Amino acid sequence: MTHHDYDRLEDWLRANRARHLEELFDLLRIPSVSTSPAHRADVLRCAEHVRDRVAELGLTARVMPTDGYPVVYGEWLGAPGAPTVLIYGHYDVQPAEPLELWRSPPFEPTLEDGTRIVARGATDDKGQFYCYLKGIEAHMRVRGALPCNVRVIIEGEEEIGSPNLRPFLERHRELLQADAILVSDTSMHGPDQPSIMYALRGLAYLEVTVRGPSHDLHSGLYGGAVPNPIHALAGMLAALHDADGRVCVPGFHDRVRSLSDAERAEMAALAGDEQAFCAEVGIPFSTGEAGYNHLERTTARPTLECNGIWGGWTGDGAKTVLPSLAHAKISCRLVADQDPDEITSLVADHLRRIAPPGVEVDVRPHHGGRPYTASREGVAVQAAGRALEHVWGRPPVFTRGGGSIPIVADFRDVLGLDTVLVGFGLTDDRLHSPNEKFELRNYEQGIRTTCRLLEELGRGAAAGPGEAG
Repeated sequence: MTHHDYDRLEDWLRANRARHLEELFDLLRIPSVSTSPAHRADVLRCAEHVRDRVAELGLTARVMPTDGYPVVYGEWLGAPGAPTVLIYGHYDVQPAEPLELWRSPPFEPTLEDGTRIVARGATDDKGQFYCYLKGIEAHMRVRGALPCNVRVIIEGEEEIGSPNLRPFLERHRELLQADAILVSDTSMHGPDQPSIMYALRGLAYLEVTVRGPSHDLHSGLYGGAVPNPIHALAGMLAALHDADGRVCVPGFHDRVRSLSDAERAEMAALAGDEQAFCAEVGIPFSTGEAGYNHLERTTARPTLECNGIWGGWTGDGAKTVLPSLAHAKISCRLVADQDPDEITSLVADHLRRIAPPGVEVDVRPHHGGRPYTASREGVAVQAAGRALEHVWGRPPVFTRGGGSIPIVADFRDVLGLDTVLVGFGLTDDRLHSPNEKFELRNYEQGIRTTCRLLEELGRGAAAGPGEAG
């Protein structure tokens, strides 16, 4: 492309700025909460809405069924000899509760202070994948074609662990052949600091139930003589970490791939001010595994966290009950080369082993995903780096992600490709929390980055199989 071509794209983007925002608002208004059966019709409606938006770009688009919620697929293969790029996103969102903590209704998007889009799904992941659609549209409207071939898959089950996407990939392996995979479902390292994420943690999620007496009992008549499941569970959870904050489940760390000295030095430079990190989340100081800074703890070390605990009487007022059951939900974030099934088994066995006498322990596994580490030297990664530097005016940093995107490991297994993770969100975008946001500047810069990235990828052969790290 010439400077004139880029000027034409920029002029078109400026002219369509307001429309791009309103279109995103239309998408955000659909409460496509995949975890809630009450929103099933909304999730299906969102799939059709996304299909229509993809078709409007000039791509062939369809809604393809799975055993759960459908996948939206689109393609444009009008560049013979050029690489093919597979773009992934998800149209489902997390529940919005607790609703009373939102400054505005979660599915009535607002532009706060003229600078930030606030709504459920604003950055996770509707706003981010929409950057790709609008970048594609800019090329199609201004130039009448794309610099490379494009395939798009946008699923509706990411927030419940993508249980049906791997079977979809396996069934449609030939349809999804590509030279590079692009995903924007991550965060930048900081405002105006573009980033390429090369590692993600995996996940093992389980639920534990501790059983005591056969039914709830009067705490005055039976307390002191009957095992209390809440007491037992609390003690078991407290025993899962040692005094140095390290997970002390036997075997938990056996497969952990240690960071190199170079990686630790790089992460120390990226960690920045710990006080700023603490201020961001409202804590006086950070905690966790001794010997590591907060960035290493949240991205490069394995963790075990209690996500919820309940049992007995939790309603208003007093009810002097000795409960028969107590429950907890536990998530383990995993790093290379940990296996989620093995970790689930290790944690479950340990919980049963440390349970006090008089109670029974049931453990139910939920969804999980493997950790992921990719090459930083692939051709597609280098193309993304050039695009980001052009748009943002500074080279990207390479980062690790603390969260999980299980599908990227499946992309490697099924399609033989690493994924280029280029996030446009920020770490303070309140993912999964009330008042989720997406900075308007990042939305617009994401569209510009897409325009440039498609051009960079179209200039030569993109990353192919065998470049996985």
